[in-house]
Amino acid sequence: MKINVKNNVDWIGKIDWELRKFHGDEYSTHRGSSYNSYLIQEEKNVVIDTIWKPFAKDYIENLKTEIDLKKIDYIIVNHAEVDHSGSLPELMSLIPDTPIYCTKNALRSIKGHYHEDWNFNPVKTGDSIDIGNGKSLVFVEMRMLHWPDSMATYLTKDNVLFSNDAFGQHYASEYMFNDLVDQNELFTECIKYYANILTPFNKFVEKKIKEVLDMKIPIDIIATSHGIIWRDNPTQIIEKYLSWATAYKEDQITILYDSMWDATRIMAENIAKGIKAKDDKVDIKLFNIAKTDKNDILTEVFKSKIILVGSPTINQGITVATAGLLEAIEGLKFKGKKAAAFGSYGWSGESVKKINKVLENSGFEMINKGLKCLWKPDTESIEQCISFGNEIAGS
Repeated sequence: MKINVKNNVDWIGKIDWELRKFHGDEYSTHRGSSYNSYLIQEEKNVVIDTIWKPFAKDYIENLKTEIDLKKIDYIIVNHAEVDHSGSLPELMSLIPDTPIYCTKNALRSIKGHYHEDWNFNPVKTGDSIDIGNGKSLVFVEMRMLHWPDSMATYLTKDNVLFSNDAFGQHYASEYMFNDLVDQNELFTECIKYYANILTPFNKFVEKKIKEVLDMKIPIDIIATSHGIIWRDNPTQIIEKYLSWATAYKEDQITILYDSMWDATRIMAENIAKGIKAKDDKVDIKLFNIAKTDKNDILTEVFKSKIILVGSPTINQGITVATAGLLEAIEGLKFKGKKAAAFGSYGWSGESVKKINKVLENSGFEMINKGLKCLWKPDTESIEQCISFGNEIAGS
């Protein structure tokens, strides 16, 4: 199967409708994904990236229907992570001397994954190769978007940017182009992808995008490594990335909680009531941490101006679900957001203190010292929760 992207550029990847977890179990993919590989056939024939190893044999057979493998002149590896390079060993076993173009960091990474010494040709930003018919491939290093080895490849004259992980999303679709798919689904997956994968690298995203824009190259198509290809107003996703990279937040307050016997849940709901009483315009969202997909929660954190995190005290600590989410929050390094903690307890009541510590270490501005409630909230405690919500809304 192939899909024409533009002129002599074809998509030769794999749509994975069944994928539900990615990066091990770290990222949820409710709508599946795709592994995008591209074939350029000019005077020189070029493969840009391969696909994940489980589909390697099918990928090679599909590639054979499009071209005699021995006629492939160059292989471009924009990123060495195995979802992109997984079929490389299978391909190289058939055409072992074919030149591979990648960054120096990618060379090390590929050798680390596959322990092979293929015909590597390291490149840096501005390097290019002539593929005939007046066209060249120009390389742009994209360090930390989202690995140190990442790069993008630009096809001149056709004005196609093979952007690798940047501007992609985990989204399976037979239609493969941004103007043909459901726009709400598309941008839901785009912001989720950015929030969960690229947020820690905001400063690199902003710097690199501005560097690419300063090159003043026309971009007609952005051919990503996952999900759909941007052909209708492709720079719209670049503009989204620039907005997301600068301490992004919406008028949203998100309340995250776990609860053993409903006490912390009752606190969360009454805090929300207090927020709404003070500000009936702000978007308030509540999520039970133990019952909600982690990556969906992190996307909501990314969108929020304030988050509240609640847990009962258990064994002088917090619940496992809360601890796991806080670990993820700390790693994503959100900027420009405020936070507060709350929780119920029966004996010692350490949960709020522990949550505060992680949120502070994660870079959140703490609104107050948090709210603790002894046992199940009574009338007085419920009023305290509502007042707490009032304070949060006014902060």
